[in-house]
Amino acid sequence: MLVITRTKDKKIVIGDPKKPIGTITITSVKRGRVRVACDFPKDVEVNRGEIAALRASQKIEGAA
Repeated sequence: MLVITRTKDKKIVIGDPKKPIGTITITSVKRGRVRVACDFPKDVEVNRGEIAALRASQKIEGAA
């Protein structure tokens, strides 16, 4: 796991910097909460961890 420290309005570039897959921007930090903006193509699925886990478990249950 890569841990990166960023401040408000800073970006994280995903993929090749010359042709990135997408970016994540820190939009605000308040009361211990961080808000991020994800900018990815529509064909790249982006989910919160708990949603991804729920969807993965539903796919596994559906495959049985």
